[in-house]
Amino acid sequence: MEIQYVYQKKRSEFGRQCLFYDKGPELIDNYPSNRELVYEYVLRDPFSQSTQCSAIQAQHSVNTITAKIVNTGVNHTEGGWPRDVNIHDEDSTKRYRRKIEKDDNFNPTVLNLCKSMENCILQNNAVNIYQQYFSDVEPTPLVERSSARTVNVYQDQNIIKRPVNHISWSPDKATRLAVTHCNLKFQETVPNESAHSYIWEVENPNRPFLTLKPDVPIVCLEYNPKDTNSLVSGQLNGQVAVWDVRRGSEPVDLSIREVCHRDPIHNVLWINSKTGTEFFSSSTDGQIKWWDTRKLNSPFETLILSSPGQIIERAMGASCLEYEMSIPTRFMVGTENGVVISCNRKGKSPSEKMALKFSAHLGPVLAINRNSTFLKTFLSIGDWTAKIFSEDCRESPIMWTSYHRAMLTDGAWSPTRFSIFYTTRTDGILDVWDVLQQQKQACLGVKICDEALCCLRTHCMGQLVAIGNVKGMAYLVQFSENLTTCNKNDKMLLTAMFERESRREKILEARNREIRLKMKAKSAQQVGTESEMEILQKEKVEPSIGGVNLQVEAAEAEFFHMVDLQSKGHEAEVVEEEILEPEPSPPPPPTPPSKLKGKKGKEDKKKK
Repeated sequence: MEIQYVYQKKRSEFGRQCLFYDKGPELIDNYPSNRELVYEYVLRDPFSQSTQCSAIQAQHSVNTITAKIVNTGVNHTEGGWPRDVNIHDEDSTKRYRRKIEKDDNFNPTVLNLCKSMENCILQNNAVNIYQQYFSDVEPTPLVERSSARTVNVYQDQNIIKRPVNHISWSPDKATRLAVTHCNLKFQETVPNESAHSYIWEVENPNRPFLTLKPDVPIVCLEYNPKDTNSLVSGQLNGQVAVWDVRRGSEPVDLSIREVCHRDPIHNVLWINSKTGTEFFSSSTDGQIKWWDTRKLNSPFETLILSSPGQIIERAMGASCLEYEMSIPTRFMVGTENGVVISCNRKGKSPSEKMALKFSAHLGPVLAINRNSTFLKTFLSIGDWTAKIFSEDCRESPIMWTSYHRAMLTDGAWSPTRFSIFYTTRTDGILDVWDVLQQQKQACLGVKICDEALCCLRTHCMGQLVAIGNVKGMAYLVQFSENLTTCNKNDKMLLTAMFERESRREKILEARNREIRLKMKAKSAQQVGTESEMEILQKEKVEPSIGGVNLQVEAAEAEFFHMVDLQSKGHEAEVVEEEILEPEPSPPPPPTPPSKLKGKKGKEDKKKK
């Protein structure tokens, strides 16, 4: 756009001299003041305002040519083939390559392309873009804050809410979750209570994928690791049942009541067998039974937790089970007496099968979980604490947590980061412990809910954990990445820690053994040198634990002796009242004074 301006001037005025003269002011406009406007004035503080006196005008305009940009993508797998060549056929591609290589233009074309390619290679070699200038300094990893969040909540569909007893993940990348609901309070009958349990899809917490409808409530339910559609369950009345998701909500097969457990089945675990149909169950009646899903008429093996002798009346009730697929012949049992038994199925006798015993807790052992990396190390949960045992040290744990105010209910190791384990408490808190970071307190505590937490199950990938509470709600919790991935030196540091603690416990056990042997030898020498009378006197003066019983027996004998005396004295008084009084006898004659003096003298001598 061209802008033109034409100047017009007379020819006679070209080159004329400019003459200036003085001129007074010229009044263009006048605005007199108005005092009434003062009252309309409002002071604004603070006040900021920008003012432009005239409109912005530009005589010239500049604009650049807009560049049109188009984003295109190419999915290049293998190109350059003609249409008549099938790239999936190896013979046809080889035939076409030989044809191209025999062409006269093949060699000159390759030589021309080599020049440009060589130039690019030399440029890359001139500046090494991957060079690390500080090779001796390790890059500092980004410190991520430990966190957890609740992803989904799965609720009991029944009106009367029941506790969550067991949770099991499906083996197909854990896309489903089997949750059992059952009330285990002794002799508590709730009217109109349902016996249903549910299988949930992880992504859909609104509606269960399948509702299991047994006649008796299910206590525990476990997926078959080799078949995603097969499950096995332990019932409240001691029976075991086999389920198939494809056949609906009714059990496929059920064991006979006469050959089952006497008490509710608390744990059911699959065995690493060739057929993939064998499993074993445990109950508080003190029995462990091995079953085959193809024949549930009777168990093919039974072990009673009593030693010596397989006497069921003396058996210890099994409260939890642990089985590692990589050790097919060994398993661990937690009892109601606080003892953990490490069993071996290869043993010929029951005493050989229950060779190792650990005194773990004051009350029932609620959970046992073996570390997937360090197989000799296992975690036990009971009463108010969690303890880490090593199979090399039988008398005491190598590590343990402090006693909590709330009781612990369940616990498990992390499958991906082997220095972390989780514990649940009755106050609704989930604790995350990392033994490499700190041992005195948990590295993360998450308040899941206000109700008591019952059970816990970790996902195979380590980032998700399923937790159940007493109100029938199952929570899916996701943890941050730093709690699920291992660092470079974690395995080496944890190996050194476990070896150091095991060595320390072995030294303490040997020292305690020596002290016991010295005490036994000393007591044997004292028994050989002291006489029987000295031993009896010593027991009377300083009674031992056995002497307490002697004191009780002596006190009882003395009490009954006094009762006999009092009863005999009462009988004598009654007899004297019944006997008639005798007639009064005449008084004796007076003695002469000389005889009285003699008698008095003899009495005085006797007194002296």
